[in-house]
Amino acid sequence: QKSGGGVGYSFSRIRPKNDIVLSTKGVSSGPISFMTVFNAATDTIKQGGTRRGANMGILRVDHPDILDFISAKDNCEKLTNFNISVGVTEAFMRAIENDEKYEIVNPRTKEVFDRYNAREVFKKIVDHAWGNGDPGIIFLDRLNKDNPTPHIGQIESTNPCGEQPLLPYEACNLGSINLSNMVIEDEDIKKIDYDKLGKIVHTAVRFLDDVIDMSKYPLESIRKMVDGNRKIGLGVMGWADLLVMMRIPYNSEEALELGSKIMSFIQDESKEASRKLAEEKGEFPNFEGSIYDSPEGYKVRNATTTTIAPTGTLSIIADCSSGIEPLFAISFVKNVMDNDRLLEVNKHFKKIAEDGGFYSKELMEKIAGTGHLQDLDEIPDSCKRIFKTAHEVSPKWHVRSQAAFQKFVDNAVSKTVNFSNSATVQDVEDVYMLSYRLGCKGITIFRDGSRGAQVLEVSGERKDDKVSDIKIETTPDEKSDTAGISKKIKENKIAEAANTDKMPTIKPRPRPDITRGMTKKYNIGTCGKLYVTVNSDERGICEIFTNTGEEGCAALTETVGRLISIAIRSGIDLNEIKNQIKGIRCITCIADPGTNVLSCPDAMGKAIEFVLKGSNKFDLDITSGPRSIMICPEDGCGGIMEPEGGCYVCRNCGYSKCS
Repeated sequence: QKSGGGVGYSFSRIRPKNDIVLSTKGVSSGPISFMTVFNAATDTIKQGGTRRGANMGILRVDHPDILDFISAKDNCEKLTNFNISVGVTEAFMRAIENDEKYEIVNPRTKEVFDRYNAREVFKKIVDHAWGNGDPGIIFLDRLNKDNPTPHIGQIESTNPCGEQPLLPYEACNLGSINLSNMVIEDEDIKKIDYDKLGKIVHTAVRFLDDVIDMSKYPLESIRKMVDGNRKIGLGVMGWADLLVMMRIPYNSEEALELGSKIMSFIQDESKEASRKLAEEKGEFPNFEGSIYDSPEGYKVRNATTTTIAPTGTLSIIADCSSGIEPLFAISFVKNVMDNDRLLEVNKHFKKIAEDGGFYSKELMEKIAGTGHLQDLDEIPDSCKRIFKTAHEVSPKWHVRSQAAFQKFVDNAVSKTVNFSNSATVQDVEDVYMLSYRLGCKGITIFRDGSRGAQVLEVSGERKDDKVSDIKIETTPDEKSDTAGISKKIKENKIAEAANTDKMPTIKPRPRPDITRGMTKKYNIGTCGKLYVTVNSDERGICEIFTNTGEEGCAALTETVGRLISIAIRSGIDLNEIKNQIKGIRCITCIADPGTNVLSCPDAMGKAIEFVLKGSNKFDLDITSGPRSIMICPEDGCGGIMEPEGGCYVCRNCGYSKCS
């Protein structure tokens, strides 16, 4: 994980909470406590790494602690490095349909612990998924039905995004083909270049097989399992782009038929490529006893060949849509270097708009306000038909699309089923059941606005910074006070800090990983414009950022902003800071009648005052677009996180939660 890799954990073998531990004469703390340990370990590792790691936690639905597991992520501040999914069995699904109880089994003793009502447990799963997106569902028996090497072991978990079911100590080895590059025009008719696609599949299979031999693994047990089964997962991305290019709506029978046809072709060609590699280099070492080991079978180099992954970061590099997801937005604003804002427009929509004569920057900015175009009169109906975003495609069509591809995929398909904020618990239940009936191997949903802690709305309320928040170093004698630092010592230290010339060293508190903020624009005379961003965390305002036009003094305003930020996080009263800088005059601003501030520092002071007065509450247009926006946690990014493929990706910097 130190390089930001993801790990899938099965906690199903851990004895339940309060189970007797004979060796210690005590009781077990249960699987949830171990999840907390692994979550903390991931936090520690990522502090020294370059990327954030991610985990998948899976617990069988027949484990005695399943009810605690279902609600494990109710507190959004816990298990932040985990996606969680319930490992569902066929017996459980039959019990739901028949309104029966099912057996809960102690994994240590293999004895029946209790019998739960299946519909009541399922309702709890659905209720919590509706509330915050977790848990998802993994159909364990379905995974093992397609397990190519059952003689080696049973599949108990997947990678963090759920598309790659693996045996213990196996590793992902995935690749994706950009389908938008497979579209050709023949006599004004758009069609798929299957000859090109076939050649790319064969090249990709050989490439991924070579990756196995060239990779280095941290444990010999991983090397042994990866070499033994040689699993690869070739998938697709750019599916939504392909549909747009061929003028096919995402939510149509034609799209489902085409998706199945393309994936069936890739599946067949990948198997043929693996068969040829087996003739050249030999079959995978665990071939004997596998599902391929039969008189009518054939030798292959790889136990599996196909997977459909989220491709969040990969699709950004390839400049195409993610996995088999619909378009997330037609137009959006992207933050680039020096806090500049760049308007990004889907390249296919831009071309159609330019060719149709209705393209304008103003229209693109208007679309960026909501990310879609269904309510705009300026857009032709023919465009609206094919340019539907993830939130405009009904959940049913999301699931049907996933199932259409899953029929021809060895492993699994990672996809997010998007719900509007107004979706009901019954809507989520219907989708979960539909995914089971259509043959999906797992399901992840996201109801817009369900993760309220990350909504883009700034309250303006703040907690008063107190003198007691200042960190003051103590002497060894003071630290040895068994009751803590005495009231007298505290009073002396505060008095010393306030009244003596010898001031103690004050260290600002660290900048939080996630902040929420607003930006105000000010005219600063001949220097152009100044943009002041005021960011807050749970304790109130924590930093100031500035961005000037080409004529402004960027270095000076950045320096002032940094000093203000350090002062704020050191506990200096915000009103004191505001009063010191507000009112400073600059001839450039004063001499220009078009300015609305006296200087750049004055603008910063007014921005702070604006937030302190609570004036920074604002409304988003939520009549048809997403009701909540998740903010990228990468320092200095501030981009929007998009739910895609069972994961979250930032189109601004490329950060992916499941990387």
